[in-house]
Amino acid sequence: MKAARKTTPPAPSFDPAAYVKTLTGRPGVYRMVGADGEVLYVGKALNLQKRVASYFRDTPKDAKTHALVEQIRGIEVTVTHTETEALILENTLIKQFQPRYNVLLRDSKGYPYIFLSDQEFPRLSIHRGPQREKGRYFGPYPSAKAARESLYLMKKIFRVRQCEDSFFSNRSRPCLEYQIKRCSGPCVGLIDAESYRQDVRHAILFLEGKNHQAIEELAQRMDEAARAQEFERAAEYRDQIVNLRRVQERQYVSGAKGDLDVIACAARSGVACVQVFYIRDGRNLGNKTFFPRVPGDASAADILAAFIPQYYLGTGDAAPAIPAEILVNHAPEDTALLERVLAEQAGRKVSIAHKLRGERAHWVQMAATNAEHALAQQLASRGTLRRRLEALQEALHLERTPARLECFDISHTMGEAAVASCVVFDANGPVKADYRRFNIEDVTPGDDYAALRQALTRRYTRLKKGEGKLPDILFIDGGKGQVAQAEAVLAELDIADVLVVGIAKGPGRKPGLETLFPASGLSEPAAPVILPGDSPALHLIQQIRDEAHRFAITGHRQRRSKARTTSALEGIPGMGPRRRQRLLRQFGGLQEVARAGVEDLAKVHGISKDIAQRIYDTFHSA
Repeated sequence: MKAARKTTPPAPSFDPAAYVKTLTGRPGVYRMVGADGEVLYVGKALNLQKRVASYFRDTPKDAKTHALVEQIRGIEVTVTHTETEALILENTLIKQFQPRYNVLLRDSKGYPYIFLSDQEFPRLSIHRGPQREKGRYFGPYPSAKAARESLYLMKKIFRVRQCEDSFFSNRSRPCLEYQIKRCSGPCVGLIDAESYRQDVRHAILFLEGKNHQAIEELAQRMDEAARAQEFERAAEYRDQIVNLRRVQERQYVSGAKGDLDVIACAARSGVACVQVFYIRDGRNLGNKTFFPRVPGDASAADILAAFIPQYYLGTGDAAPAIPAEILVNHAPEDTALLERVLAEQAGRKVSIAHKLRGERAHWVQMAATNAEHALAQQLASRGTLRRRLEALQEALHLERTPARLECFDISHTMGEAAVASCVVFDANGPVKADYRRFNIEDVTPGDDYAALRQALTRRYTRLKKGEGKLPDILFIDGGKGQVAQAEAVLAELDIADVLVVGIAKGPGRKPGLETLFPASGLSEPAAPVILPGDSPALHLIQQIRDEAHRFAITGHRQRRSKARTTSALEGIPGMGPRRRQRLLRQFGGLQEVARAGVEDLAKVHGISKDIAQRIYDTFHSA
């Protein structure tokens, strides 16, 4: 097991302050890694950025934490949908890596399972610890309460015994559980072994999430009992069917049964990230992150088409086991060919699935989220930024490498609630403390030139007064007209030594076809510049332009929502007063709604999967 404690060795240098800035505020699991790749500590967080940052603020509160922080040379994270998912994944990774700083924590208790004993009259119970007894284990469940709720449902619907074996073996008459119809009385022979096995089978189907199959079998048995004029027995089956149909909430087990890999790819600005999640017997066993070298214009589907055969068709111990099913977030070309080749390698059928629903769609979405997060971290890394800044210096024929970049963008809806954004990058990546938004006032709706001029004037008047640093390059999302407005503002404020560059979108607004319009400050005559699609300089420009666009849209939506509504829920399309009231009542308040995952929200009556996704995005869009 000692070998399992190691992961990929981290980079030689690790800057915690810079790394924390790249983290998301969403739930997840973090793994702290030492110099030799050993996993030192695994933890979960409701907010990854805040939790990881807490380790590096001031002096650690105890000697153990201080010793841990001294040894950290890298941190790996896995983003999850909810804190509950993070809890279960944390437990799995602790058992896998056995980190030295987790030994004294709660892993000794473990997560609860539902255990079905291997006996003539099997018993259902909650189980923790080593799984040594013969029988079946269902779980893990995130809490004992969740496991008890499932046991109560099965007691009510299927009447399978849950009493201790010592109690079961010494009964001469049925107990109270039989009287209130929560047990079928096998202890005193009130049900034969075959009928009891049928009840156990239906309970297993329920635990496996196969409610529909259980209902079909119960319906057949009800019809048979009715034809035999055993009407009381038929009524019992009818009640079981009714209760099963009323159980709308899904069980808390971590996933559907089966072994599969989930592969998601995210690509932009010339960098690609591939996440591979390993799902075994319905449990998430962790993930690996890859950053393949790709052409600048490669799509995610193209990258997956190249990645999958290279990953699975290796030789020797380096080649991973090929699961029966591979889930992807983008359909690669020649999927049928890939399936055939992988099946030959594995010696059995292998399927690659793209259009998914239910639990499998959940896994793919989680992998895609992690791919996007890891890609954002890679784009923000110091080494990548340094190379891109040097490439930008060469592309624009500058005398020195630019140290500070700013980019402006305007966002509005047909002129309503216009907002200008200003984002700032330096050699360490985004400088979010220096980001600014400007609510545009007193201009003709839809006049982007006037809006840009107002925002630039307000921004650079403050900088001229010494309230901040002037940039080396000022990027404007637009063409020659926007560049002219920026030049005029800088001239009025008597600001020199700031290079203005317009970023005009290419045909069809396709990334990689942008045209740059430098205004001044070049050693050569200013002329439109078109950089190749694989240029690191272009990738940096795209990154800062996209960040300015995102920041502007977020501000515009917030301003528009504030002007129209008084609640975050009221601004969501499809959320009327009744749905809002029902949602708040089900979750007990807006704070719990904000914490919930998409699938939890969709369980509320009247909330579809699309509306649930909109609600989730409203609270997690940043």
